[in-house]
Amino acid sequence: MRVVLAGAQGFGAHYLDRLRRLTGLVELAGVCDVRPVPPESLHGLGSPEISADLPGLIARTGAEIAILATPIPTHAELALAALEAGAHVLVEKPTAATLADFYRMERAAAKAGLACQVGFQSLGSAAVPAVRELIASGAIGRVTGIGVGGSWPRPAAYFTRSPWAGRRVLDGVDVVDGALTNPFAHALATALAVAGADERGAIASVETELFHANRIESDDTSAVRVTLADGTPLVAAVTLCAAERDEPYVLVHGDRGRVRFVYTMDEVRVDDGPARRYGRTDLLVNLVEHVRSGVPLLAPIQRTGGFMEVMEAIRLAPDPLPIADDHQDLSGEGRVLPGIAAAVDACAAKLALFSELGLSWATPLVVRGLPVAEYVTSPDLPLTAAPRPYLHPVRTLGGAVVTELRPDDHPHHLGAGVAVTDLGGRNFWGGRTYVRDRGPAWLDDHGVQRHVAFTERHPAGFIETLLWQRPGEEALVREERTVRARPAARGWVLEFGFTLHNLTGAPLTVRSSATKGRAGAGYGGFFWRAPAGSPGLRVFTATAEGEERVHGSRTPWLALSSEAWTLLFVQGGDPWFVRVAEYPGVGTALAWDTPLTFGDRLDRKVSVVVVDGRLSRQEAAELAAGR
Repeated sequence: MRVVLAGAQGFGAHYLDRLRRLTGLVELAGVCDVRPVPPESLHGLGSPEISADLPGLIARTGAEIAILATPIPTHAELALAALEAGAHVLVEKPTAATLADFYRMERAAAKAGLACQVGFQSLGSAAVPAVRELIASGAIGRVTGIGVGGSWPRPAAYFTRSPWAGRRVLDGVDVVDGALTNPFAHALATALAVAGADERGAIASVETELFHANRIESDDTSAVRVTLADGTPLVAAVTLCAAERDEPYVLVHGDRGRVRFVYTMDEVRVDDGPARRYGRTDLLVNLVEHVRSGVPLLAPIQRTGGFMEVMEAIRLAPDPLPIADDHQDLSGEGRVLPGIAAAVDACAAKLALFSELGLSWATPLVVRGLPVAEYVTSPDLPLTAAPRPYLHPVRTLGGAVVTELRPDDHPHHLGAGVAVTDLGGRNFWGGRTYVRDRGPAWLDDHGVQRHVAFTERHPAGFIETLLWQRPGEEALVREERTVRARPAARGWVLEFGFTLHNLTGAPLTVRSSATKGRAGAGYGGFFWRAPAGSPGLRVFTATAEGEERVHGSRTPWLALSSEAWTLLFVQGGDPWFVRVAEYPGVGTALAWDTPLTFGDRLDRKVSVVVVDGRLSRQEAAELAAGR
C-alpha cells in the first residue's frame, strides 16, 4: 500500500525506520517536508517524490495513507488536507492542539468516509484489553481510582530542539507542548483507555498543577486529577526533571488489589504476582489492515476524545508555575528535581496532587515572574507541632529568605501562617500548653489545621478551605483562607486573610497564655517567624522603637528590619505580638490579655510588605500608606 510521510525529520525519522521494517507491506511513495530532506535518511526506501505540497503529493502518487509526523499545531490542517485529497490518515499524537481542531478532524474523517488513526502506540498493546478484562472480572474488586506515574530526565537541549518545543503558544497559535500533552501523552491516553473513558463525554472535571524547572513556557513537571463521568478519580503525575529514567506506568486501584501496567513494556502485574508480557500491533499495520479488510482501528480518532478533553483543560489552565532554583540540582546536562521520582510515585499511589503531598514548590506565589513564597499544605510533622499549612520559604525579590522553619528554639514555629494557642480548649500553636498556676506543660490537646481543598489557585495566590480539629474529634471551625501576592512600590506585598466559621453550634473562645496568667504572652493569630541570626535586627512603628515599646501596641503598621531585608506588617486593630531578643517574630494577638469569644465567624486580614534592604521610618510609613 502506497503511503506518504509528512515530516521526515525529528520524530519523522522514527517513521522512516518503521517504513523500512514494513517494506513489502507498504511503499513510501512520497515525502512532504518544508525543509530539505537528506538523501541518506531515505536509504532503503526507494526514490519517493519529495514535495512541500501534501494534497498534490497524494494526488500524484496515488497514496492511500498519509502519515503526519509534524509539529502539534500543524496536525489539524494537514489532516484535513489529506482527508480532502482522499487519503486515510495516521497522525502522530497528540491528536491536535485544541479541542476545536479535534472536532474538525473528527467531522472531516466521518464526512470523507476515511480512517483517522492517532499515533498512541500504547493503544496497540494487547495489554490494554487484558487489563480491562481483569477489571471487569473483579480481580481487584471495585475500582477506586487510577494513578499514572512517569519520570524521565531531559537535557536542556530537549527544550530548544525546535521553535515550538517548550511552548504553549507560538506566534499566536496554540502549541500546548508539555510533559503530559507530548512525551507522556501516551500515559494519559492509556489510562483513559484502561478506564473505558477514552471518548468524548467521559470526563467530568480536570484539576491541573503545572510547573516548570527549566526556563520554558510550558510544563516539564505536571500533575492532573481527572474525575471521570462515573466519579472515578484518575491522577497522572509526570516529570522530565528526574535523575534517571523510570518506566512510566498505569496503576489501577481496587478495593481488593491493584493492577500495575507498564505500558512501554506491555507488562501487567496484579499485586505482587508475576509480570505478564503482551504483544503489540503496529498502528500503521493496523491501519493498512483496516483499509484492506475492515479490521477495527486500535486508536481511531474517536477514542482520543477523552484525552483531548483533558488536553483542552491543560491548554486553558493558568500558565505553569516556576520552581525555584534552590529546589534543583543544576550540576548536569539537565535540571533535576531531587526526590521528584518518589513524589511522582506517591501521587500515583495516593491519588494525590503534588500540592497535597506537602511539597513547598507545588504551591508557589509568583511576583514579576519570580517565585517569592512557597506554601506547604500537608506537612509531615508530629502532632505536638500542631501540623498546619504554612508559607516557607518566603523571599524578597532579591532572593533573601525571610522566614524560618522549625528552629531549634521553637520547633513548632512554621514560617508564616495562622496559629492559636487555645481554640475551644485545643492547642493549634504547638509545643507546650500554658496552664494557670502551673506554667507550660505537655498536654494531649494538640489540633491540626487540615487542608481540604483549593477553591481557587493562580500564580498570584489562592483561596483555601481548611478544617481545624483534633484527630478523632469533630472539627471546631472551617477556615476560608485567602492569600495573594502582588508587586509594591518597593518589593512585594503578601495579603493574608482568614475567616473562621464556627462549627460547634455554640460560642467559641480563643485564649492565649496571657489570658491564663503568663504576662505578655498574648500570642495567637497570624504569626511570622523570621530567620534567627539576622544581623542588625530592629523593630519600630510610626511612634516607637524597640521590642519593649512596640510589643502589645495597636499601631496600624509595624516594621521588623535587618541589614538585608524589611518586613512591614499592616493590619487594623489587634495588638502586635513582637519578639526580637529571644527570637525574631511578629504576630497579631487575637486574645492579648482577655479571651476572645465569637459566634458564627471570626475574620482577620493582614498585609506584609517584603522589601530588600532596610527601610527608614518615613519610608515605611509611606509604603504602609500606599502599599
